[in-house]
Amino acid sequence: MPEVLLINSLTHNPWNNLALEDHLFELLVNRADGNSAQFGAILYLWQNDQTVVIGRNQNAWVECNTAQLEADGGFLARRTTGGGAVFHDLGNLCFSILLPQANFDVDRNFNFITKALIAEGIPAEKSGRNDILVDGQKFSGNAFRLNNGVGLHHGTFLVDSEFTRLARYLTVNPTKLQAKGIASVRSRVVNLITVKPDLTIRELEASIRKAFLAEFCSEGNWTVIEQTDADYKNDKTYQERCAKFASWEWRYGATIKFDAQVERRFSWGQLQLGFSICHGRVETVQIWSDALDTDFIEAIEAALPGTPFHSAELAKTVANAVPDGDSPFGGCSRQEMAAELQALLLEQGW
Repeated sequence: MPEVLLINSLTHNPWNNLALEDHLFELLVNRADGNSAQFGAILYLWQNDQTVVIGRNQNAWVECNTAQLEADGGFLARRTTGGGAVFHDLGNLCFSILLPQANFDVDRNFNFITKALIAEGIPAEKSGRNDILVDGQKFSGNAFRLNNGVGLHHGTFLVDSEFTRLARYLTVNPTKLQAKGIASVRSRVVNLITVKPDLTIRELEASIRKAFLAEFCSEGNWTVIEQTDADYKNDKTYQERCAKFASWEWRYGATIKFDAQVERRFSWGQLQLGFSICHGRVETVQIWSDALDTDFIEAIEAALPGTPFHSAELAKTVANAVPDGDSPFGGCSRQEMAAELQALLLEQGW
């Protein structure tokens, strides 16, 4: 007898939530391979708090003010699908639809989603490749993945999200970044409570679940199984995926190679730093400067390769690289020069 899984996450940690989505994907991969995976269709509902989620092929530093996000206690996460950067908070509901590829039809998915919203009194309509609009404004972005005989369709619903924080984190410093990757296209967005003021996340969850079951379980005798993420907390494979999605290597290091440049005139000379970044770390750095203390410049240039491309880490490396002794040319001390360079790096918000 085919079985459908309805699962809710009780955590608001994006790394764990994306790890669980990936884990559920693999459960269907096993089924597609003819093994003993038990589910034929999965609907996964989840929420992240204070999170920027970037697409699989995006550059974190181009998309997000990462330093500000971290300073505010937020999360940067990278998903397994393409598309642009999005902000999640607890006014936002995320959904994932996972099906064997033979039953996976993006238009069918959009159809049942819009039906559920229309039933709630929200005149939703699909727009372009992956958006859902109401009154011409976007409230849902969607992304997709097909691999190993399994289809994933996931997306967001803006219900009562705090847009001031969206602007705070998705507006980046205009540093010179020669980034290779896919940049987000910013869209005009709207909360669903502007259309239906009494709408709640729980009410929307119930409507999506009902529409999902009506669409995929209307024929045949399906067994409906309900779970939460707590059912997987002792699963070693899931725990390993949580560690992967939380790791620097996945969130930042998965960014393809790019270049960055920053410059400033100090009292002790003009300074321009050119970085080549690979796997989220400084691969090479070149410093152009008319400063008289060339030993200071050379020490900084030699120390930075290998450092994570993160303002705080770069500043720490600079502090540890200051040559012994005072500058032989008077003026600022080397410690003062380093402090000014650290401040410049921290200012970038990388």
